[in-house]
Amino acid sequence: MTLSPQFFWYTITPLDALLFRDAKPFTPGERAWAGSTFPPNGHAIAGAIRGLLGTGEKLQIRGPFFCHDYQTLYFPRPLGFVNKIPLIPLNWANNHPLNGQLKWDRTKPCPLVKPFDPQSEHDDDLNTLYRGSSEVKYRQYLPWGIVKDYLNKGTIAEEAWQLQYQGEDQPWTVESRPHNSIEPGSRQVKDADGYFVENAIRMHKHWSLAIGLDNQTHQTIQQQGAGRALVMRLGGEGHRTVLERCETLDEQWQELQRLSGANFNQEGRVLAYLVTPGVFERQTQGRAICQAWPWEWRLADTSNSTSIQGSLVSVATAKAVPISCRIRDEKDKTKSIPAPQVFAAPPGSVYYLEQPQPLYADNPEASPGSPGKALARAKRIRQLGYSELLWMPYGEGAL
Repeated sequence: MTLSPQFFWYTITPLDALLFRDAKPFTPGERAWAGSTFPPNGHAIAGAIRGLLGTGEKLQIRGPFFCHDYQTLYFPRPLGFVNKIPLIPLNWANNHPLNGQLKWDRTKPCPLVKPFDPQSEHDDDLNTLYRGSSEVKYRQYLPWGIVKDYLNKGTIAEEAWQLQYQGEDQPWTVESRPHNSIEPGSRQVKDADGYFVENAIRMHKHWSLAIGLDNQTHQTIQQQGAGRALVMRLGGEGHRTVLERCETLDEQWQELQRLSGANFNQEGRVLAYLVTPGVFERQTQGRAICQAWPWEWRLADTSNSTSIQGSLVSVATAKAVPISCRIRDEKDKTKSIPAPQVFAAPPGSVYYLEQPQPLYADNPEASPGSPGKALARAKRIRQLGYSELLWMPYGEGAL
């Protein structure tokens, strides 16, 4: 695995609330609530950048992530933890009492379990979790320094989960906004299609979004802004944000990429940490099917004699993220039209592999395959920041 090209990092700071509709169809009167999603996806960011530059040129994005005080990148918490307790595949937990006893569908990834400690009679964290107590709050977004340690060691220290700043559990609030339509010539709300509620996003003070841009896009922005911050429209209704260069984030991203690349090039068991929504799509009989892990990663379990052995052992993930996409109108290249929605693996998903394996879109030796457009589409998805993986070592001693 080679290091990715250099990216130049910018912060996006809202001047007002933001609106990002989810991928579900919405018509006032049929569904009173207009769903929303945050943080924005790569399609929304790319559309905002192209609108700012007034061009349809291709661009590459990394992120978006959160940024605190214009100096620290934040990443979604790895889903391979329950609160602060790490989970491991049952196949890798040799001393676990369930090993050899638990039966599961071998066509699916191996179940995950908490590391077994025969000296411990109970676990306060799990007891708290099962009681549904809200007394203990943990970081839901981790600063880059903790992620750096995660890439070095493959685990996260217990004290690293403690909240240090407001917003580390969620750096935004949701504001519900009702909308009424008045009957012409009266002061009465319309009976039909007259009322709906949408959710607006307001980021906390000291927080912003952060994105990495390729060199060509960076140069174009610098020329247009002459080194100054630019006002950019983002999201539904084009609310204003400030786009600013942030060189501090360049170094943080480059260091994480260096560690990740070194871990990928090592032999043996590894963990792959998904930090942006993972779009893993395959065309089957004219239908697009999405799943929570890359299709090119085959399962390592070979109990089924007809299966081909791969490297993927287990997956820690959660509910899929619906993404609303747009494509160029073939009749008018200056316009875009809605595309079928895509369901992505949520950021924070963790994959457990016996050996490192690249994504189809990142593998320089990948062939287009059949159909021929599959590789090109996979590369376009990666260019918009989706399916970003950070690699780390696995060690039983660390867990």
